[in-house]
Amino acid sequence: MTKPPAPPDLSIIILSWNVWPLLSACLRSLETMTRAVPAQGPQVRLFGPDDQAHTVEVIVVDNASADATPQQLPVDFPWVRFMQSGANLGFTKGNNLGYQASRGTTVFFLNPDTTLVDPTVSAGTDPCTNGLWVLYQTLLNDPALGLVGPRLQYGDGEWQNSRRHFPERLTGFWESTWLGRAWPNNRWARHYQMADWPAAFAHDVDWLTGAAMFARRAALESIRTQNSPGPFDEHFFMYSEELDLCRRLRLQGWRIRYEPATTITHYEGRSSEQVVAARHIRFNTSKVRYYQKYFGQGWAEALRIYLLLEYCLQILLEGGKLLLRQRPELRRQRIATYRQVLADGLRAT
Repeated sequence: MTKPPAPPDLSIIILSWNVWPLLSACLRSLETMTRAVPAQGPQVRLFGPDDQAHTVEVIVVDNASADATPQQLPVDFPWVRFMQSGANLGFTKGNNLGYQASRGTTVFFLNPDTTLVDPTVSAGTDPCTNGLWVLYQTLLNDPALGLVGPRLQYGDGEWQNSRRHFPERLTGFWESTWLGRAWPNNRWARHYQMADWPAAFAHDVDWLTGAAMFARRAALESIRTQNSPGPFDEHFFMYSEELDLCRRLRLQGWRIRYEPATTITHYEGRSSEQVVAARHIRFNTSKVRYYQKYFGQGWAEALRIYLLLEYCLQILLEGGKLLLRQRPELRRQRIATYRQVLADGLRAT
């Protein structure tokens, strides 16, 4: 009987939906940090220094994209394992699907709107300092770490804060709401966003935003429920799912670390901005779902009503601007979006 091949040291899972130019750039950046291993097959590559090289597989799960992804990816990137979900499963189900197909002892959940290096300057990059190797070594050198994440930056090079403390019961009432925008530098916001923690040194955090999460499979398995194909709670379609995952890791005793020795560029929100009303609904419904799960039904209902009242207020404000003929087409679009949110009701199921 033929012995099955050893699992790779790392599985990189990328979930994509209608962002082919960004996905292509992401895969090119991974291509520069890895190298082919013809003896082990077309879909196994190596990363790290030559005398310590480790194997990596890259899995792209496509959520029924209508762009060039299904046609171009197999042609341009034959070393990628390409999976087509057949429908827009959302972030959690799509990533769980990729996780179920993966075999790596470590798993890197990576957004398609990211690049690890600039491909124009990556030739000759020291394999001991490239982003994959740094994150891998950080995780393996500390057996208590369950998950590590890099420093993120926006497309213009500006630092993007990806570190957070866990939300408290009142956090959801000002985080990404009119109250938070009116008083952005309040002490609760600073605590939640870890604003007083310098971003230049590595440190433990409660949770990291989900654009780039490098995890130990053993840690992910410790929080996976018996009937789930992966570590994400599929009650969250998207948003708050990484917060929930990190909270469950912490409850199991795993530590989570921010590692700024490697930087990833994150072109934020390119998938969700294609469906504006759905983005509002999913973002806020996930907040309510998180409150329901960790703070109870009473707090969840209070937050849901508060958020709906905020959208009522936004409709009134946009209506006033429409009467004043301030960019009327934009006002109509926003009013229509906010009415869809109200019609949905933001009920977590």
